[in-house]
Amino acid sequence: MGLAKLTTKLNIKDYLEGEISSDMRHEYIYCEVYAMAGASVTHNRIINNIGFKIDNHLANSRCETFTENVKLKADAQTFYYPDIFVACDQQPASEYYREEPVLIVEVLSPTTERIARNEKLTVHKNLPSVREYLIVSQEKTLVEAHRKLPDETWQTEIYDEPDSEIRLDSIDFALRIDEIYRRVKFE
Repeated sequence: MGLAKLTTKLNIKDYLEGEISSDMRHEYIYCEVYAMAGASVTHNRIINNIGFKIDNHLANSRCETFTENVKLKADAQTFYYPDIFVACDQQPASEYYREEPVLIVEVLSPTTERIARNEKLTVHKNLPSVREYLIVSQEKTLVEAHRKLPDETWQTEIYDEPDSEIRLDSIDFALRIDEIYRRVKFE
């Protein structure tokens, strides 16, 4: 999904109120508002594959899976719509966003790759609750797993084999690459 910058600057209160009634989603980054474009069928299929597996696993947990339409407050001046995230907020501040994700998943598109790999990765690594950040390609079998280690440093692992299994310690779950790419055909 691509982003288009709107020319009007907004304060957070106006942004949050506007998002409740908006037909389109917008990300908010330091008073700048960015409209989010639609996604491809492949992008959506990957999100559904991952989200369904994680949500089923968390069915009896206090943690919840959110996909695409719930905002994540990434810092005091930034709200994103991650493709998938798992939050375990004890008492959420709002019905419209969450603040304590443990796992974030971004499915890359050509227009969002730079942002997901740079800006969002940096911002999300600074959230104290985040333990894992996955970057998933929609153009080939490839998942990057960024993990926070006990010493607060980060480690990156690459998964590109269909029979590989990604261990998600943040939610005590393993996800196979072939499950992520179920029904996805690459050109």
